[in-house]
Amino acid sequence: MILIQNCRSLIVSLFGGLLLGLGCSPVQQTEIKVEAQPVEARVDGNVLVGPDVLNDTARFVWGGSVVKGYDGKYHMLYSTWECGDSIPVFTDSWVLHSKIAYAVSDYPDRDFQFQGIVLTGRALDGDSTAWDAQTVHNPHLKMFNGKYYLYYVGSVDPGVQPEGSKGEHVNKRNRVQQYQKIGVIEFDNFDDLLAGRFERSDEPLLAPRTRVKPNNIVEPSPEGTKAGPDNIIVVNPAVVQRPSDGKYLLFYKGNVYDPSWRGIHGVAIADSPTGPFKTTDRIVFDIRLEDGRIASAEDPFVWYHPELERFFVVFKDFSGKITQGQPGLALLESVDGLEWTRPEHPFFMKKQVVLTSGDTLKVDRLERPQLLIDEEGNPQVLYSACAIVNVNPRQDGASFNVHIPLKTKR
Repeated sequence: MILIQNCRSLIVSLFGGLLLGLGCSPVQQTEIKVEAQPVEARVDGNVLVGPDVLNDTARFVWGGSVVKGYDGKYHMLYSTWECGDSIPVFTDSWVLHSKIAYAVSDYPDRDFQFQGIVLTGRALDGDSTAWDAQTVHNPHLKMFNGKYYLYYVGSVDPGVQPEGSKGEHVNKRNRVQQYQKIGVIEFDNFDDLLAGRFERSDEPLLAPRTRVKPNNIVEPSPEGTKAGPDNIIVVNPAVVQRPSDGKYLLFYKGNVYDPSWRGIHGVAIADSPTGPFKTTDRIVFDIRLEDGRIASAEDPFVWYHPELERFFVVFKDFSGKITQGQPGLALLESVDGLEWTRPEHPFFMKKQVVLTSGDTLKVDRLERPQLLIDEEGNPQVLYSACAIVNVNPRQDGASFNVHIPLKTKR
């Protein structure tokens, strides 16, 4: 159970004695109960199947983002790409082949039906030089001012690097991964999106300002450059409008190396959902390890709760240092969207799924968390990319998106 109160702190811990509780004045307490509901699904080989799961026997399925549309239906955009013996293993194929697909349902947490692929790398249309020519990935779907916005990650292969350069030995997969940027598409309705009636920008919405890495780096910054939060890549966009001034905040992940990679997050600010976004030098979600290094994380989803007058972020904690427990989904909070703090209980969810059969299924991957938020700011459904087994070496599409319903009561 989650408890949300009208005060200044939000604490979440799902499926392990889940509690959203707040240290606040008793006179202000207005309690809301949110219960995580079991998932209607069953294990079938290496995947879950059932109404509360989106999978595809012909494709890998990864992170999905959902909105309740202006038409009252629930619309999902998600990452997907072909599987099989002719496709590289998951850890390579998502970088080289990811596309964005569209599914729709009359319900927020079940029965999503595939409608078609809506976005691919532009090389498939004959343009191999575009910034998003090779791949498109990790969609984040938003609604602002009567329009829809698809924020996504795109990349292109910058090509074999010059002999003697720091990038000369970087293979194609890693060149593409190191060239990831963020784009956005504005559209009026999902019929237009499905039919391709939208404009696609020739320039990314956000690109890295620094490229600092000791070795094996494509087009490095000059020696002595200090890495910013937008280092080498900007990926996994999360966009929210700040009520205090109407500004749009775009949160993203970059990479730093000390000496191995770790995810670091920054924020860019704009007056419009389509930018231009100005990147700040601020590191956000800045939780440190005992040795002073940043705790590695990724996949933020940010929302604003108007009653609690707080921003919240749920994201993947690699080490368990942010959750103060074990790797899983962690929670932080903020008043202004810039300064973030860890609540008393920052564990949002363990890497497990509770089924309607009563079984608890431990999973290898539970990430790319995206939430459906109601008008009062409360989470209704968690959508998460999931895999029961280690999916990295697989070619058989052993991944899916699971929809975990959350029941809210006053």
